[in-house]
Amino acid sequence: MHRRIFRNVATLLALLPSLLAVPADACTRLVYLGANDDVITARSMDWKNDVATNLWIFPRGMQRNGQAGPNSITWTSKYGSVIATGYEVSTTDGMNEAGLMANVLWLVESEYPAYDGRGPGLSIAAWAQYALDNYGSVKEAVDALRREPFTLVTDKVPGEDRLATLHLSLSDASGDSAIIEYIGGRQVIHHGRQYQVMTNSPVFDQQLALNAYWKQIGGTVMLPGTNRASDRFARASFYVNAIPKSEDPVKALASVFSVIRNASVPFGINTPEEPNISSTRWRTVADHKRKLYFFESALTPNTFWVDLKGVDFSKETGKVLRLDLGPDQRNVFAGNAVKDFKPAEPFVFLGL
Repeated sequence: MHRRIFRNVATLLALLPSLLAVPADACTRLVYLGANDDVITARSMDWKNDVATNLWIFPRGMQRNGQAGPNSITWTSKYGSVIATGYEVSTTDGMNEAGLMANVLWLVESEYPAYDGRGPGLSIAAWAQYALDNYGSVKEAVDALRREPFTLVTDKVPGEDRLATLHLSLSDASGDSAIIEYIGGRQVIHHGRQYQVMTNSPVFDQQLALNAYWKQIGGTVMLPGTNRASDRFARASFYVNAIPKSEDPVKALASVFSVIRNASVPFGINTPEEPNISSTRWRTVADHKRKLYFFESALTPNTFWVDLKGVDFSKETGKVLRLDLGPDQRNVFAGNAVKDFKPAEPFVFLGL
């Protein structure tokens, strides 16, 4: 017992510099692997200001441009999707009709390759949408992205004097998962069902090492309770595997909602000495098997959803539709909100 405690303390001390040396930017993503092949992905959006999020429905056959200058990559969407925007200039979250989920979260350590404008470029604002438009599974996406068909190009966050530094997570109806980061200008991909949780700093390799320490202790003994990214990672990792694997999809969904709420930052929390710790603005939960995309705002009493099985994603008759969530996502919706979406011109991705 004493040796085990010593090893645990030594592990934590070795990792402590990595934990404390970086700001604790927010957001959490987790994947639940349940009974009867149920797969549910949840994420929180934690940000210091209103991120001006609305929901959009995109049909197949949309002509896209990477918004990275004259040599931007172009494509035609193969899959329709339901997505959540950031500032109405980027796709931050969403699920396509094949059941592929994409989420972008903040990672301050991100460093992207230099872009000389010669090869195909893709704005970071369209990174998640590119995956949703083109791929039906995580494996298909990873196989294609490993070949690096574009150079990812970042720009400043709207209204701020700092570059957007993000990493991308993918999950699908089979339970497969991938985390894609750019570290030191090079693409790093973690691919496999075991990569169920992603938060923010430090980089994913170090997050895994920190979480290994808490696994040695055991979540029923003690779990870290702060709103730091590494602590949220440990809590989400423990609880997403500790909750019962219910055969009732409604109970499974309730369990997943409880885990992502547990990893959320209470609304109004402000840490002046660490300004990157921010309140949870909203949460999404995607039921891959039933093709349901749930949205929950911190400032409204209702959780509502979009049933992708009832959406016309066809190239011939499908329309671009928008659900106006209002300032701070205060507009209230209930049940299946597909009927509340209105036709709209697609937003333009932020780019060069």
